[in-house]
Amino acid sequence: MNKKGFIFDLDGVIVDTAKYHFLAWKKLANQLGFKFTEEQNEMFKGVSRKRCLEILLEIGNIEATKTQFDSWMLEKNLDYLDYIAKMNETEILPDVTRILKFLKNKKSPIALGSASKNAQPILEKVKLLSYFDVIIDGNHVTKAKPDPEVFLLAAKQLGENPQDCIVFEDAVAGIQAANTANMISIGIGEASVLNEADFVFKDFTEISSEFLEKISQVKKKELKKV
Repeated sequence: MNKKGFIFDLDGVIVDTAKYHFLAWKKLANQLGFKFTEEQNEMFKGVSRKRCLEILLEIGNIEATKTQFDSWMLEKNLDYLDYIAKMNETEILPDVTRILKFLKNKKSPIALGSASKNAQPILEKVKLLSYFDVIIDGNHVTKAKPDPEVFLLAAKQLGENPQDCIVFEDAVAGIQAANTANMISIGIGEASVLNEADFVFKDFTEISSEFLEKISQVKKKELKKV
């Protein structure tokens, strides 16, 4: 395999922590006197915590002082941390470990590029931290996806040119960020939703070692060869 950098989002790609975010936001909404649905939660995918709370308050038609806003954001995060404290390896999504092992054996540089500020403790909980050469998360960036900052920073830390990086993402904003960074974008999820991605797979069980070998040989502009 050529030396390509592989960058993984966290939520919905490596582990399904979206359900815990939803439960924590739902609890806060209930405390504030309104309902928050799973359909509304779709708007939160790949979005920063601050922006999520702004959207939540818009849904509930609630105005907040800065003190209230900061307090609610902290409260939500503490609830979320309570959920992820109980995580273990059973939470890893199908075949993620197989893919990481394959890339590690090929000595491919591997990074995490996530909006989550809790990425490192989550990877520790599910015992995947050792696979990653670089962790770029919400503590390192100021711009949320679809801005490509998180992926560009990951590429820089890996010592790779952006065009030599491959991104795995489950959110539209993440795919857009990867495309803007001129990286190969691989969507994990529904093709109808992630149609801007260069490739889309339902999950990692559909990604073969042969595909990874092939994708490592080409640049984004040469994708028709794959």
